[in-house]
Amino acid sequence: MGLRIQTNMASISAQKVLSKQQSRAEHASQALAGGSRIVKAGDDAAGLAISESMRAQVKGMQMARTNSFNAVSAIQVSEGGLNEVSNILVRLRELGIQAASDNIGEKERSFLDLEAKNIIEEADRIAKTTVFGDKRLLDGSGGKQTYHVGPNGGEENTISFDLSTNATASELGIDGLSVGDKDSAKDLLTVVDTAMQKVGEMRANFGAIQNRLETTTSNLDTQIENLSAAKSRISDTDVAKESSELASAQVLQQAAVSVLAQANQFPGVALKLIS
Repeated sequence: MGLRIQTNMASISAQKVLSKQQSRAEHASQALAGGSRIVKAGDDAAGLAISESMRAQVKGMQMARTNSFNAVSAIQVSEGGLNEVSNILVRLRELGIQAASDNIGEKERSFLDLEAKNIIEEADRIAKTTVFGDKRLLDGSGGKQTYHVGPNGGEENTISFDLSTNATASELGIDGLSVGDKDSAKDLLTVVDTAMQKVGEMRANFGAIQNRLETTTSNLDTQIENLSAAKSRISDTDVAKESSELASAQVLQQAAVSVLAQANQFPGVALKLIS
């Protein structure tokens, strides 16, 4: 090819190569800085669509996991209140047995009756004031509770349970109980045994729901782990590969700059022939 001044083909070719290497270096730098190999949709359109769908799924599962944890917390608060009510019933039973015996006098029995009335009031207060957020848990007003524990819509992604548990003194039948005399103390034992059975059933129900929610949480943890790994394989930067790509692009970029500098001298060589 002859020497030309107006069109420097060697320079144009060197510029093309330099631009390509600059683009490679920029892409590798963005991939390393951002942590994603898909810098723009054109890098992998299908991979981008799949990874974004997985990202949405993971985010949904993480929030569903939080919902499940909150539901477990509500159950634990409820069960904690019932535990105290159960403790009170056990103490009432002790007082009843003690008051039903003639080894104490009427004065001592009146003291036992005073304690019995106070702890019955406390059991009722616990049932009426055990709350989670703005929901009362043990006074029978909770109603049906629904928790979204899946990443998608649909009933299969929800768990519902009845929170109409009523552990008030009137519902348990312990309001107005007395151990002021032997007969009342003996009657109290039968009522308290029935109340303890009711509380036991309530606690068993809460335990079953809690176990289900904990299983749900464990399943969500497994799905989050697997989906995150799948997304990582599709979209995350391979640091070793991108580092090599960046180093290669930088070396070739420097070479292209050197070649371009030499190519830009060719017109000067041509001028020497006509000077």
